[in-house]
Amino acid sequence: MSALLYQKIGFVAGVVLPFFNIPMIIRMVQRKSSDDFSLIWLLGVWICFVLMLPSALISEDFVFKAFGIMNITFFSCVVVIALKYRIQKREKK
Repeated sequence: MSALLYQKIGFVAGVVLPFFNIPMIIRMVQRKSSDDFSLIWLLGVWICFVLMLPSALISEDFVFKAFGIMNITFFSCVVVIALKYRIQKREKK
C-alpha cells in the first residue's frame, strides 16, 4: 500500500474517532446525569487534549491536525455537558 493510502485511512480514522463521544453525550442528556463518568478522568483527558492542540495546529501532518481539531471539539462538548449536570446536582442539594 502506498503512503498516500495510509494517510487517507489515518485521516478518516482521525476524523471519525471523536464521533464516538456522541454516545456519551446522548447518555448524559437522556439520563440528565454525568455520574457515570469520573470528573478527574474527564478533565484529565480534556487537559491533555488542550495541551496537545497547539502541536496539532502547527503540524504539517494533516491527519494529526484533523484529529486534534475534531477531538478537542467533541470532547469539549462532553466536558461541558458533564459539568453542567454536576453543577445542577450540587445546586439541588
